[in-house]
Amino acid sequence: MTILDGRKTSNDIKNEIKAEVDKMKANGEKVPHLAAVIVGNDGASLTYVGSKVRACERVGFQSTMVRLSNTTSEIELLDKIEELNKNDDIDGFIIQLPLPRQINTQKVLMAVDPNKDVDGFHPTNFGKMALDMSTFIPATPFGILELLERYNVETDGKHTVIIGRSHIVGRPMSILMGRKGFPGNSTVTLTHSHTKNITQITSQADIIISALGIPNFLKAEMVKDDVVIIDVGITRVPDDSEKGYHITGDVDFENVSKKASYITPVPGGVGPMTIAMLLKNTLLAREQHRKLRG
Repeated sequence: MTILDGRKTSNDIKNEIKAEVDKMKANGEKVPHLAAVIVGNDGASLTYVGSKVRACERVGFQSTMVRLSNTTSEIELLDKIEELNKNDDIDGFIIQLPLPRQINTQKVLMAVDPNKDVDGFHPTNFGKMALDMSTFIPATPFGILELLERYNVETDGKHTVIIGRSHIVGRPMSILMGRKGFPGNSTVTLTHSHTKNITQITSQADIIISALGIPNFLKAEMVKDDVVIIDVGITRVPDDSEKGYHITGDVDFENVSKKASYITPVPGGVGPMTIAMLLKNTLLAREQHRKLRG
């Protein structure tokens, strides 16, 4: 059994990006600039954005955090997005989710310039991805592809089962794993809360990508020997420790890992890859803007 080590792989990617940025600096070029918009004081969101800002510092990107109050109106947020769309200094930006109740998330994501949408959530970018065109792939699916590629996990002709159909992970992964090329060329089954006999399906899978958010959902009796497991789930489970919780994935790691050929741990698997690939998308955005505007 091989651990798909997201921490090590994400560090490798960050080092590669830093080398690119160092070359840009040496040539007197503008370095990539990533902005993050956060509305309100959600603790988890602040932590995520903080780690993104630190990752930017590490690779030599410029970063801007735009903090707006919990009472920000939809119009005010849309005005701020328009400002970022027009700001030539900013190559890419993200809107940290979830947003407060008074704001329509779909409307906000639609307002982001697709050329700066480094999260890959805009319908234009999602459509390009579905058509196999070059575009920004959502960071978590992009990270999963990168792990499979760097560990040379065979996907050609394999049966990939995806658990969960979110627009952020499940749906894009179902498209990406079925596309031509590597990683891809697999036969994909997309399962969700309405799927009947899920064990019957997962027990036939060569690769399982679980993004359900139910701790320890996938048990050893639900998988076959030598299965490849990608666990996207991250749930805080309360306990008696000093922190008061521990992080658990969708997969019963202790027992499933005994049958798996490859498996991602939680934490330390898919999570660190997400930020690394957001940086990679920002680097890609800078390259595109350089070609367009210099």
